[in-house]
Amino acid sequence: MTSPVTVSIADGVALVTIDNPPVNALSQAVRQGIEDAVKAIDADQNVGAAVLACAGRTFVAGADIKEFGQPPQQPYLPDVLSVVEASRVPWVAAINGSALGGGLELAMSCHARIAAPGAKMGLPEVNLGLVPGAGGNIRLPRLVPLETAIAMVTTGKPIGANDALENGLIDRVAGNDLIADARAYGADLIQSGKPIPVSERPPKETPEKEFWFDREKALAAKSRGQASPVEALQALRDGIELPVPEAAEAERDRFLRLRASEQAAALRYMFFAERNTGRPDDVRDVEPLPLERTGVVGGGTMGAGIATAMLLSGLRVDLAERDAEAAEKARERVAGLLDGSRKRGLLSDAAYADALSRFTAHGSFEGLAECDLVIEAVFEDMAVKKDVFTELDRICRKDAVLASNTSYLDINEMARATGDPTRVLGLHFFSPAHIMKLLELVRTDDVSPKALATGFALAKTLRKIPVLSGVCDGFIGNRIMSAYRRECDFILEEGALPHEVDAAMQDYGFAMGIYAVQDMSGLDIAWATRKRRAPTRPAEERYSRIADRICELGRFGRKTGSGWYAYPEGPKSGRPDPVVEQIILEESERLGIERKPLTSDEIIDRILSTMQSEARSVLDEGIALKPSDIDVTLVNGFGFPRHRGGPMFAAGYRD
Repeated sequence: MTSPVTVSIADGVALVTIDNPPVNALSQAVRQGIEDAVKAIDADQNVGAAVLACAGRTFVAGADIKEFGQPPQQPYLPDVLSVVEASRVPWVAAINGSALGGGLELAMSCHARIAAPGAKMGLPEVNLGLVPGAGGNIRLPRLVPLETAIAMVTTGKPIGANDALENGLIDRVAGNDLIADARAYGADLIQSGKPIPVSERPPKETPEKEFWFDREKALAAKSRGQASPVEALQALRDGIELPVPEAAEAERDRFLRLRASEQAAALRYMFFAERNTGRPDDVRDVEPLPLERTGVVGGGTMGAGIATAMLLSGLRVDLAERDAEAAEKARERVAGLLDGSRKRGLLSDAAYADALSRFTAHGSFEGLAECDLVIEAVFEDMAVKKDVFTELDRICRKDAVLASNTSYLDINEMARATGDPTRVLGLHFFSPAHIMKLLELVRTDDVSPKALATGFALAKTLRKIPVLSGVCDGFIGNRIMSAYRRECDFILEEGALPHEVDAAMQDYGFAMGIYAVQDMSGLDIAWATRKRRAPTRPAEERYSRIADRICELGRFGRKTGSGWYAYPEGPKSGRPDPVVEQIILEESERLGIERKPLTSDEIIDRILSTMQSEARSVLDEGIALKPSDIDVTLVNGFGFPRHRGGPMFAAGYRD
């Protein structure tokens, strides 16, 4: 079999090229090829330097995912990198695209590094429940300042070429020809001599024990039970404080131990699940509409967020409001969201101006006439939404796709308000729409493959994770969330208080508990949904009145200064409220329930079992295609802790 690693020699410089598409992953064949290349080059006295480069659009972007969960095969990566570092000649890593994980560890084992201007470098192992396992924790703090090293290994976020140069991770940024510049760098090193191997250099900083103690404590609190960030910090400390051979052994032991952990299994599962969300066979080869022009109806919080998401992805957007005054407010809202991205450094001034130039807010629906796709994001009221679809059906091109962003309502009914239900689907965004990654694609009874394919194309353009759902009340995510929210209210009736439920959820790994989340998003929409369902609710169905009584007092969450919690000093000052506690105690008494304390484990067991029961119904009814789609939805849309893998993973499902 032909090796994915080749060597060519010119003017005393060897060019070692890895060609293992699509991302030049460090498969066993690549590792063997690199080791063989080092031996061949060391044996050739005509070679004075080597350049390590990759074919295609990227440098090594990590491990071979086909080997995930499999026993490791020789040669092991740490041994290969030691061979590179010990080479007779200096090696220059020529980094294009992304050098991630083992790819960056490989680059750091070289004696010098040069990167293309757009290159990215990172150690994302933490996001798979791991730590760098091939010397990354040893070499990184010998190249970059300690704070940069900590950030890279504990967050997994990559840095760009200019930041890498400024921090010392690379030595040069290339011009227009990376390989030519890398060869020239190699020629320079033939004259100046081989640099000291990175692992033999002293660490940039060696802080005291108190520093590590404080950082570990803060990181543990931030990680909410995920082990790998704290383990990464500890591995970095070992890489600085221990002798290199001991640090390397400790790092490898830590890596192998974590790789066998349940959290790593859960995070690997989520990695694959997010890349394999269900796409039906009947749209795989269907050409979507071109999405040259998109539209949004409604310029409130959600409509503005959807418009911003599309503008940030390079689309042209027309937004329709009821009149000119509302359109101007929508324009200001979208401009404010874009400006927020600019202030966070995500948009340059030029990109901000370009995004605004592609946006138009109209005081009527007429501006949507030429759009390929229009998404309504108006108030959650069926009559209002049906009127919108009737108007869109009249104004828009007959081949345009029409979509609803509804959270709960029956999109089949909306589709029937048009003359052609085949072009209607659901596109349920999660707030804030320009930030949240999940997009539920709701398949109506009559939707055409072309309309559905256009929905998937939009998700890809927006860089969102698409999950296909059938039509039901709440689709996948909100249906399951509503079920466990009801269960939480029953838990309140039986003995717990809101802050105890929220604390149990946070201890499990949620960023926020259910009641804090409701206060943040507002209680009024869910209240309206409950009132809408009331006429058809079976008389024998258990129903908690606690949330309704809170809403009847005008307590709709942070925006009104009170909800499940009181907010006397602003939206971030939530604290338990005696008014809410009194309502809960009165409801327990009315129902004749003898209240009993519940432990955090008991609360979480109740929540998980309810999630899993409702999720099985979602599967049985064909609303979701597979269990992992449910987990992707709950993790990315509802804050289920990623390192737990989702409720279906926790129940033992694997697909």
